[in-house]
Amino acid sequence: MTVYGYVRVSSADQNEDRQILAMSALNIPQTRIFTDKQSGKDFERPQYKALMKKLRPGDLLYIKSIDRLGRNYEEIQNQWRILTKEKGVDVAVIDMPLLDTRNGKDLMGTFLADIVLQILSFVAQNERENIRKRQSEGIAAAKARGVRFGRPVQQTPENFNILAGLWACGKLPIREFMLQTGLKKNTVYRRLKESQIIKEK
Repeated sequence: MTVYGYVRVSSADQNEDRQILAMSALNIPQTRIFTDKQSGKDFERPQYKALMKKLRPGDLLYIKSIDRLGRNYEEIQNQWRILTKEKGVDVAVIDMPLLDTRNGKDLMGTFLADIVLQILSFVAQNERENIRKRQSEGIAAAKARGVRFGRPVQQTPENFNILAGLWACGKLPIREFMLQTGLKKNTVYRRLKESQIIKEK
């Protein structure tokens, strides 16, 4: 039997230390801890795929909590079935001792584990949907307050029209125009069109 650990955080700026410490406390070597910094919406994750190739029947896989495995109700159920039934791997959820396939392999134990798994995977997906809803509501509220998203719009310099007039008369090269305004070439031409100095064809 080989023991593995799987760790997941949703993005590169999140810290996985708490999960790693939990794995280390179980004496799982670093070389057998697989870490993804990716959303839990599906299982298209490089380290999870690498882990699946390593797992053999009788191996043991630890995860800190069920939402570290994933956040999609049906996907979690399906992956649990693949791990425990198709691959013959034992899975232990550290934060939920009832979800440890080494225990209660009788009918009642399996039944209880299945119920707990269904509830927790539903909660994981529900939380993901609530996070997305809160994000959407937050963005909508920010927009209503006038907060702008995306790249900041470059302001047109005060001397733009004077420089544009010189450029239109052929007295100012476009490179000098860009240098004095601090605008990129595409931006200069767009502003010239907006001010109708350049007519649309």
